[in-house]
Amino acid sequence: MKCFHYLKDKTRNRAQRSAPILKDETSFSISEDVSGQKKVIKSSGSANSPRGIVQLYEEKGGKLRVFKYAELKEATNDFTRLRKIGEGGFGCVYKGSIKKIDDDKGGDHVVVAIKKLNRDGFQGHKQWVAEVQFLGVVDHPNLVKLIGYCAVDGERGIQRLLVYEFMSNKSLEDHLFRNSYAPLQWQTRLQIMLGAAQGLAYLHEELEAQVIFRDFKTSNILLDADFNPKLSDFGLAREGPTEGNTHVSTAVMGTNGYAAPEYIDTGHLTAKSDVWSFGIVLYEILSGRRSLDRSRPKEDQKLLDWVRRHPIDSKKFGIIIDPRLEAQYSLTDARKIARLADSCLLKSAKDRPKMSQVVETLKQILQDSSEGSPSRKSFERVEDETEELTEKSKSTKVSESSKRRLDQLAKLSEHVGGFSKKGFMIMHRAKVS
Repeated sequence: MKCFHYLKDKTRNRAQRSAPILKDETSFSISEDVSGQKKVIKSSGSANSPRGIVQLYEEKGGKLRVFKYAELKEATNDFTRLRKIGEGGFGCVYKGSIKKIDDDKGGDHVVVAIKKLNRDGFQGHKQWVAEVQFLGVVDHPNLVKLIGYCAVDGERGIQRLLVYEFMSNKSLEDHLFRNSYAPLQWQTRLQIMLGAAQGLAYLHEELEAQVIFRDFKTSNILLDADFNPKLSDFGLAREGPTEGNTHVSTAVMGTNGYAAPEYIDTGHLTAKSDVWSFGIVLYEILSGRRSLDRSRPKEDQKLLDWVRRHPIDSKKFGIIIDPRLEAQYSLTDARKIARLADSCLLKSAKDRPKMSQVVETLKQILQDSSEGSPSRKSFERVEDETEELTEKSKSTKVSESSKRRLDQLAKLSEHVGGFSKKGFMIMHRAKVS
């Protein structure tokens, strides 16, 4: 049984569909256990509410705007490559301009991002419906806003498109790992950590039905003009466990380097799986390194292996901090962030904090950071590294100075009378030493 589909209506023109129907079949979902056996599970709501995402969508989904394919084709100049701003396994994202909903006379327009999914069969369609379903329900400043969608089943094939608010500063991944972007300042990084945590906390704890994001990573954290973070790409999101269950059993999906170990081993998905992913991202923000980087030496390819060789309370800890920060950060706060990340990365999922607890910790760190004295706290350097560099600098300066003086004396010895050149050099070498 398929999770989502469009009800066929022979009296309706196949060229344009309206809203995704999420009633009958969406009351059930197909999951797989570790052995690959499929199970049909009724989805009747989260542990804290009798209403699930399907019921909430039926109530709130009507706010989404339904676009005609021709509208989005015009908005992107026929999906020209010049308008393409992103690309992934799902398809391409284009920058476009659409009319405001109350503007029929060609006046004001709004800039949007338009995702055009690849026509790769049921799995792509399923993820498209998941985005419509979840983003049609959620409403939070740290979640990207879905404006509307387009679904066309025509003679030329199936078209599935989504229209989002435009995020002018692209993704956190771009700013952390690409040298073409200016490095993010320390306070900006802290604000991004907090905003992303608030987005996850909302999904886990503030909705009637719990939502597990399942693909939390830097490329899915978009940044607006003021660098406020917003979680995007809900194609892999899943509703949390139903009442009486501790987890959701799913096929293991996501991104290598971010998925929680217990989810990889068992296929058991919980909100604590997102908490693990958040811990990975915290270390990425601190270090400026990817969770998995095959271009580095083998022992340094996995971020967690590398940071664990530089314990939080050791003098070596400062080595893990992104060098692009150029020591313009609080070492005290960095240690607090690392401790928080380690709590998110505990082997036992039940021992990890809830995202609401993570939010409170980050708020306290931000408050302490803003109240601290820049001269004493905000721009600390790692003491052992500074001392080592100073000693090396002194040693280099002495060596270079001695060499210059010896060269100068050698030239002078050629013009000195009454002494042999050899004797002159011996005498002055003794003075230099």
